[in-house]
Amino acid sequence: MGARILIAEDDRKQSELLRVYLERDGHSVQVVADGRTALERCRSNAPDLVILDVMMPAMDGLDVCRVLRAESDVPIMLLTSRSTEDDILLGLELGADDYVTKPYSPRQLTARVRVLLRRTGRIAAEPEVLTVGDLVIDAARFEARVRGELVPLTPKEFGILRALAAEPGRVFSRAQIIDRAFGFDRYIVERTVDAHVMNLRRKIEDDPANPVYVQTVYGRGYRMPERA
Repeated sequence: MGARILIAEDDRKQSELLRVYLERDGHSVQVVADGRTALERCRSNAPDLVILDVMMPAMDGLDVCRVLRAESDVPIMLLTSRSTEDDILLGLELGADDYVTKPYSPRQLTARVRVLLRRTGRIAAEPEVLTVGDLVIDAARFEARVRGELVPLTPKEFGILRALAAEPGRVFSRAQIIDRAFGFDRYIVERTVDAHVMNLRRKIEDDPANPVYVQTVYGRGYRMPERA
């Protein structure tokens, strides 16, 4: 599911924060501090997505975007403190696929990266129907069934279930579940995930105290087994 992402950002604190969030989401991340190096890395390593700060030394993000778009169809996301309509239109006209203004939420940016990668075909879209053992999750119908019986779930419970089932065997931390299942909901905190998981288990597990589908990995988070 992960992609190779290049971040070009001369603010070290910002670039490291982005790197942590994107790596936590399963991506492989490289960071450079100027536009010229970013262009060289793109030519030599062919990333799946490039995140460019507009204001950088040696070569600014707009120039890098212009050159990259003439050479490649790599998805490009621009980061900038310039938020006027003309600035945004210029970035898009130069070939950027998305434009994010500062300050931004790293969680929201991570979600937008995920959407952009799927929209451009750089990572596979999640299938509409996911099956693990007797559990069937139909995203289009917003339905979950266990042995054919419909299970009434809240949107957050369904989001957790779908996120885990999309990558069976992978351990998700609570923070990763928040990013995947709840998107831009800023009021969700990590301890809330445990309460949703407890309610979810009551609905889908034969024995909630010994769960088959939503398993705890102590000290790390939760996972869905590859087979149940």
